[in-house]
Amino acid sequence: MKKLLACALLLTPLLTLAAPDQPAKNSKAGAKATPTAKAAKNAKAAAPVAAKKTAVSSHQAKAPAASKHKTAQRAGAAATAAAVAASMAATEADAKSAELAPEQMAIAEQVHTGAIACELGASVNVAADPKAPGRFNVTGKGFAYHMTPVSSATGAIRLEDTQRGAVWLQIANKSMLMNQKLGQRLADECMSPAQVAVAQAMKINPPPSLLDKPAPAPAEQ
Repeated sequence: MKKLLACALLLTPLLTLAAPDQPAKNSKAGAKATPTAKAAKNAKAAAPVAAKKTAVSSHQAKAPAASKHKTAQRAGAAATAAAVAASMAATEADAKSAELAPEQMAIAEQVHTGAIACELGASVNVAADPKAPGRFNVTGKGFAYHMTPVSSATGAIRLEDTQRGAVWLQIANKSMLMNQKLGQRLADECMSPAQVAVAQAMKINPPPSLLDKPAPAPAEQ
């Protein structure tokens, strides 16, 4: 019995020393868990910042496209302004030149004026120049010409801007604007109200074609 008591007394201090090890281990585990939680919080905080950077970069990517569109619009406006300025300079030069011949003035009286609608949504504005009788300002999107009547062997009404190579041709049922220097048709199938009426009449009663057979001569009695 005495030996058992002695063993118990010897084991008691050892058990007391072993007990504090568990809280220490638990504290180390908590210390390890704490950095993981901090990392998760940092990741959540970084997500909105990354989203903002993505939005900013996409906005910056769209900016060059809008800038190019504005640049193209400004270039078109500048080209029109330059054409108008050149036309005004030509107007002043023509005003100082000799007066038109009577034949040219007769042609000028037959020119249709006003805003004339053309195919593909285009339009041409033909206006008599008050500073230069018999001459016309022919303007539209991207062009401006100062034109003078010219005699034509075909009978068509013909206006020309010889300096810039532009020609306005007017026949009974339509008109056309060409740039001979560039080899381009700037506007086609242009019709004033008078030309529209003629075109409709031609649809109802088509004029004879050159390929049609001539009508037989009436029989002699």
